This record gives sequence, structure tokens and C-alpha cells, in this order.
Amino acid sequence: MQGPRTYRFSFLLLILALILSCLLNISSGSVSIPFADVLSTLFGETPEVASWEYIIWDYRVPKAFTSILVGGGLSSSGLLMQTLFRNPLAGPFVLGISSGASLGAALLLMGASLLAGYTSFSFLGDVSLAIAASIGSFLVLLVVMVVAQRVKDTMALLIIGLMFGSITSAIVSVLAYFSSAENLQRFIFWSFGSVGNLSTGQLLLLLVIVALGILLSILSIKSLNAFLLGEHYAQSLGVSLKKSRLTIIIATGLLAGGITAFAGPIAFVGLAVPHLTRQIFDTMEHKVLIPAVMLYGAILMLLCDTLAQLPNSASVLPINAITSLVGAPVVIWLLVRKRKMMF
Repeated sequence: MQGPRTYRFSFLLLILALILSCLLNISSGSVSIPFADVLSTLFGETPEVASWEYIIWDYRVPKAFTSILVGGGLSSSGLLMQTLFRNPLAGPFVLGISSGASLGAALLLMGASLLAGYTSFSFLGDVSLAIAASIGSFLVLLVVMVVAQRVKDTMALLIIGLMFGSITSAIVSVLAYFSSAENLQRFIFWSFGSVGNLSTGQLLLLLVIVALGILLSILSIKSLNAFLLGEHYAQSLGVSLKKSRLTIIIATGLLAGGITAFAGPIAFVGLAVPHLTRQIFDTMEHKVLIPAVMLYGAILMLLCDTLAQLPNSASVLPINAITSLVGAPVVIWLLVRKRKMMF
């Protein structure tokens, strides 16, 4: 177990790694910009080529900031779910909230003819997709909250959440079967995930949603630590199970649902980063884990987005594929080396 000073040093290293990952991400792209010019532009100087300033400030910086929010938010929601259910395979998608966002997007992209109110969304342009996905995740979250009030067993809630995910996935499959090739392709591209298509307004809204989710996570630290030793122990410490579960579910819904709505369903990060953090930090204290998983998740997403951008090419690989290809071997190696999973 590491001491407080070691944690402080570890966090300093993580912050330094985050800054370096962010600079590397901003320096990469279809247009080759020298690293020195990237640094000088970030510090307010005018670059040699006028278009570089636009590329850096209007596209690459927002994309890097989106990666930080997505990585940190998904990792935090994964930590919440793994702690609540005391299940190492739990992730931000287990409650079906992200599946609800996918269903909302699928209804808009592939089932437009079935939606009487589609015209009310269409005039909103690109924002309509985020709105539809947000509504889908919110409706599923609402149902899960109602169920959580009636179901006392946390594991039963986990199974019910998985069933909601299966139902929404089945509806998406039916929509895909009857959809035109063009609409199906649009949905498939959305399902690949992306951190580079957000406007300034969307990015600010995502920031607010993630900030609210993280705030609720921080307020739940005592409950999360108590849940690790079982619900009966948590009750003996005076933790209200019903209130704590609802707070954690709402936090997960905001983080996973909001991020999926704006960036698409990005896999692996929420499941793997909490394990990676526990193995490296060797602690179960959520006062340490929450900021640590946020930093690790942000660094991982920045690196994956950097790898997804093919050098000097306008082509960008699916971020979902990169997160799994890069992260999975690292987690496997850590688990094999430690020979146990912390739970």
C-alpha cells in the first residue's frame, strides 16, 4: 500500500503525462504542423501559416478537451458500477443507459419514417443526434431509477439493467434490418465513436454534464468505500442504501449517457481503466481512485485518439477499435503479473 507522499508523486506524474499526451494529440493530424509552432500558437503567438492557428484552436484543442472529458467520465462511471455491484466485469454500459442512447440515435437515423416528430428534430441539424441519444438514455435511466426503488437486491438490479440493454439492442437490430443502406451506414459510423465532431456549445454542455456526474461521484465517496465490504456493512455504518444507489445510478447515467449522446458508444475505457488504476495504485480508497481513474482515462483517450489519426492523412480510424487494441493487452499483462484482481 502506498503512502500519501507516494500518491502525491504519482498524481504529479499523471498530470505531467496528461499534459504531454494533450500536446502530442494537438500536434497530430492530417495537416503536419511542427511541434514548436504548436507550442508557440498555444502560448498566443501567430504561426508562420495562418491556417495553422485555425486548425489548432478551432479543431484540435476542442478535440483534445473532448477526449479528456470522455476518458475521465467513462472511467469514473465504470469505477462507480464496479464498486456498486462488486463485479469486476461491470462497466458504464451495464444499466442499459448507453444502450438507450444508441436506441435514440438509431430511431433518428434509421427509423425516421416511424417518428412522427422527426421534423421537429431535423431543423436542429447535427444537434438533433445528441438530443435523440440524450432522450433515449434519460428514458432508460428513468426506468432504472423506478426499478431501483422497488428492488432491494443490487445484483437483481444488475441483471435487470443487462436485460434493458438486451431489449434496446434487439430494437436497434430490427431497425437496422429494415433500414436503407445509407441510414444504416450513418448509424454504423456513429457507433464507431468520435471525439472530433462537437461544436463549442455541445462541448460546453458535455462539460456541464460530466462535471455534475463527477460531483455526485465525489459526494458518494463514503458510500462507495462502504459498498466494497457489502451492503450489510454499509448499513451498519449508517449509509442509506436506497439513497446511495440512486445517487450512484444518476451519476453513472449522467456520465455514460451524456458521453454516449455526444461522442457515441466508446467501449473498453470504462471497463478497463478502473482495473488498471487499482493495479498501479494498489488501493481501494475512492478518495484516491476517483481522481486517478479520471487522469488515467483522459490519458488513454488522448493517446488512442492520437493513434486513430493516421499521419498526414484525412482518414481517421474508429476510436472504438483503437481503445480496445491498445488498452486490452496492457490490462491483460497487469492482471497476469499481479495474478489477482482487486475486489
